[in-house]
Amino acid sequence: MGWRMVLVAFCVDFVAVGFFFYSYGVFFKSIAADFGGSRLGVSVGLSITQAVGAFVAPVVGRALDRYPLRNVMGAGAMLMGTGFLALSQVQTQAQFYLVLGVFIGLGASSMGSLATSKLVTNWFDRRRGTALGIAAAGVSLSGVVMPYISAELIGSFGWRAGFLFYGGFTLLVVVPLVFRFVVSRPEDMGLRPDGALPLVSAAGDDSPAKPRLSLRDVARNHNFWTIVLTFALLFCCMSATLTHMIPRLTDSGYSLVQASLVMSLCAGAAVFGKLTFGWLGDRMPLRRLLLVVIAMQFSGQLIMFVASGYWMTVLGAALFGYGLGGVVPTQGTIVGKTFGRERFGSVLGLMRPAMFPVQILGVPFAGWIFDVTGAYTLAFQIFLGIYFLAALTIAAYRPPLS
Repeated sequence: MGWRMVLVAFCVDFVAVGFFFYSYGVFFKSIAADFGGSRLGVSVGLSITQAVGAFVAPVVGRALDRYPLRNVMGAGAMLMGTGFLALSQVQTQAQFYLVLGVFIGLGASSMGSLATSKLVTNWFDRRRGTALGIAAAGVSLSGVVMPYISAELIGSFGWRAGFLFYGGFTLLVVVPLVFRFVVSRPEDMGLRPDGALPLVSAAGDDSPAKPRLSLRDVARNHNFWTIVLTFALLFCCMSATLTHMIPRLTDSGYSLVQASLVMSLCAGAAVFGKLTFGWLGDRMPLRRLLLVVIAMQFSGQLIMFVASGYWMTVLGAALFGYGLGGVVPTQGTIVGKTFGRERFGSVLGLMRPAMFPVQILGVPFAGWIFDVTGAYTLAFQIFLGIYFLAALTIAAYRPPLS
């Protein structure tokens, strides 16, 4: 039964994160052309989505801990599907921003990785990293498929048709899937995490003897802020790289389809990264594992930065994608191990606004640098330096006592 929840989380992540965030770069230039040509302006749209998601995350996190997950996730799916339909009809940049904030930002927060990570964390303990890695691979598989499909849709029908397709799929497929199959906790089915029978005692953070921290205690915890700053720095670099990857490639003379294939390869490598780092998260010290993730991303970024040809760029994108895949399962594993599954939604929800001031900077900063200098060079030089700061930060993490 637990693996069925992983499959549901995989499918939901495919849409909630992959449809929008992996495809946004494909839509980037077409949207900018319709709304005045500024890349900063389109970058702000993604920042608004992230801002709303961060603002509502504590409320969503508490809701995920208190109410049936199918209700929270189902409401998010309906909001996101409606938002995609609305994006296909917007006529002004103000309308574009409004839809991104009200529908996509709130919907993605309610049905996306915060919710699916909570679902998987409820169902797994000993194999949590592996399960989170498989579930999160849905995001990257979407990244393999959707950039190419989006490029073909935009080339044949325009960017509005792409969002129309997304909206119909979300409302007709994802919403029924959530309401039909999501079960919040194994205890609701007379089971325990990892499929254990009710009388078998679970180890680790599910032990009844483990104290339950209040959110005030969590916010005062050294590890909380270490995790927040590390992942905020990583998401800052990652979101900017993914959003501007296709514009960077087309600026270099590659076609939209060629650029979308590089994005798809990056996402494909992230699938293997999520499976690998999820599996390793159950077997390897998490601080050391995160240093490997950071090193892989840095190496890929450096190769893309110095690349002089298409295939060197492809190699860099693959290495970056492999490291990218380690972030979500490792974050879920380290939060679950540090704070326990009962508080998982609330803690992860509390982390989102705490991460936001740093996380939000990457996408608009890169767009602004391009508008001012006509190139992304300075922005990505700075991002390379940020990886060193992330490595120093996670070195301060203190593994909790068992």
